[in-house]
Amino acid sequence: MKGQARTNLRFALPSALGAQAQDRVAPLQAHLAASLGRETEVVVSPTYEQLARELLSGKVDAAWAPPFVCARIEAMGVRVLVRGVRAGASVYRAALLTKRDSTLTVKTLAGARAAWTDRDSVGGYLLPMAWLRDQGVDPGKAFADQTFAGSYRAALEAVLNGEAEVTSVFARAGQTGVTGVEEVWPGQESEFRVLGLTDEAPNDGVAVSMSANAQLVSDLEKTLLTLQQSEAGAQLLSNCFHADRFELAPRMGYRALYRVALASL
Repeated sequence: MKGQARTNLRFALPSALGAQAQDRVAPLQAHLAASLGRETEVVVSPTYEQLARELLSGKVDAAWAPPFVCARIEAMGVRVLVRGVRAGASVYRAALLTKRDSTLTVKTLAGARAAWTDRDSVGGYLLPMAWLRDQGVDPGKAFADQTFAGSYRAALEAVLNGEAEVTSVFARAGQTGVTGVEEVWPGQESEFRVLGLTDEAPNDGVAVSMSANAQLVSDLEKTLLTLQQSEAGAQLLSNCFHADRFELAPRMGYRALYRVALASL
């Protein structure tokens, strides 16, 4: 019947996972279908903006969304079901990076080129923008050029290939020597140097469309909260979500990110 919430699941992953995103579609789709007992389709949204639009329109029932997307759609009535927990933390920060042998510092960024992930990426753009402004640096004036590579891996490659001098990746809270490079580009972490570490923000979350079937949402919540209990589920947590487990997301838990968004304008 027209307007009736469908009982199958359409789940979206973000483009920030990079080239590996498509490789993760099949195993996640198979696991969700088996666990939920429902026909399941996993898709990759090309931009964060499209990810938000598809959740708001009901084109997808649920999506693994970056924090700023969660904040934006949560304010519009969309529920964030669960959020990722990494190394015991449900928050993270960003690391501003340059090449290992670069002489750049925060005070000498004038004229440098930056490669960011996406305009709505918290770790790959918004947090470093807010942090630089707190350091007295106006990114719009300091950088000679700013581009958006579409994924953390692509932005890191741009710096290593000499197409840019600065980028940013997510970093674990409370661990000064650990950045997301080791996850998104294993073996290359020693090629980069940290210029600075930002304040913390809530981890990514799984948001559900307002039009999603209520029983489907309940079943999905149970499935996600118990992923770590099986070897296959733990593998999906690591490969698809860069997380150890999920926890229930507090209502309006992403509201604090609007300060970060405003600081990036």
